[in-house]
Amino acid sequence: MLGMYFRNCVIALIVLAFAAVAMVNAAERPNVLWLSCEDISPDLGCYGVDYAITPNLDRFAAQGVRYTQALGVTGVCAVNRSCLITGMYPSAIGSQDMRVQTRLPKSIRCFSALLRDAGYYCTNNVKTDYNFPVPKDAWDANSRKAHWKTRKKGQPFFAVFNYTGSHESRIWKQNHAKQVVKLKPGERHDPAKAPIPPFHPDTPQVRRDWANYHDNIVSLDHWFGQHLSELEAAGLADNTIVFFFSDHGAGMPGIKKWVWDGGLRVPMMVRYPKRWAHLAPDGERKPGTVTDRIISFVDYAPSVLSLCGVDIPKHMQGHAFTGKAAAPPRKHAYIIRDRMAERYDIVRGVRDKRYQYLRNFMPHLSWAQTVSYTHNM
Repeated sequence: MLGMYFRNCVIALIVLAFAAVAMVNAAERPNVLWLSCEDISPDLGCYGVDYAITPNLDRFAAQGVRYTQALGVTGVCAVNRSCLITGMYPSAIGSQDMRVQTRLPKSIRCFSALLRDAGYYCTNNVKTDYNFPVPKDAWDANSRKAHWKTRKKGQPFFAVFNYTGSHESRIWKQNHAKQVVKLKPGERHDPAKAPIPPFHPDTPQVRRDWANYHDNIVSLDHWFGQHLSELEAAGLADNTIVFFFSDHGAGMPGIKKWVWDGGLRVPMMVRYPKRWAHLAPDGERKPGTVTDRIISFVDYAPSVLSLCGVDIPKHMQGHAFTGKAAAPPRKHAYIIRDRMAERYDIVRGVRDKRYQYLRNFMPHLSWAQTVSYTHNM
């Protein structure tokens, strides 16, 4: 009995020692903060849009790296989210249809679970919407209260905060007034001055929708600034790599749900504190850098693992664009479109910096099938 007692004590000490080493190693790694939003294209002042009122995001762009060729794999949220969290193409894991419920095989884990294994505290506030049930090991905290503040002292974190106020539904007239009630008069947009894309009719209703869309981005800019201020006040800005991006293009007809350029291209910026600037790719370490390097949503998971010193699983189909395991810049990005809500479609595509090729596997269908949700616009 005494021998067994000592043996158990030795085992317990070994486990504690390994845990302590893991925590020390984790403490020497950067924090990573994702501030994501919904349904916006690169319609920000830092992307050259004069109509935009985005001082916080513009300031952030001057402090970090701004990507002009950041691309979703499709033009809708849940499908893209399944790609972001797994580092795999949705068509490879059965999550390619909008509003489907698939299941991940046990061999494929959310990349946040791998960070947790390495000692990171991982939180998601609050949207998942992955087209599959959230695995139990994906997050330490996953709720509207989830926050990096609740980690253990000295523990590194990966935290996601997602802003829903820029969603397509907040453009609708019946929802918009509540969305922008806190905006100052000078932050509201004049519909008469709204830039209208050539594929939209120039009517008062369309101008109102585009003005509402830009109003929502002002609210997003305030939210973004508050999160950066919170990080600064906690003394963590110098040890945290911050990402900002949208889940797909603007929540407008002909953009969201489509896989032309507007639906795929998103604003994307990364800020590296001086301590971790060496992890940025060559040529992207100077604040205010602008790059046309192509990055795809399938690359985000391996990129965060690369930044945090965690091995990238072989099944991941993306390639890290930053960190110690960064791969050479990709020459092409790949595109999918399948069922969008109640309407079936099958499109596959590939693009480089200039051209995009789409192969339509259901050519007998309209390019603009009726989707009831879009008709709320």
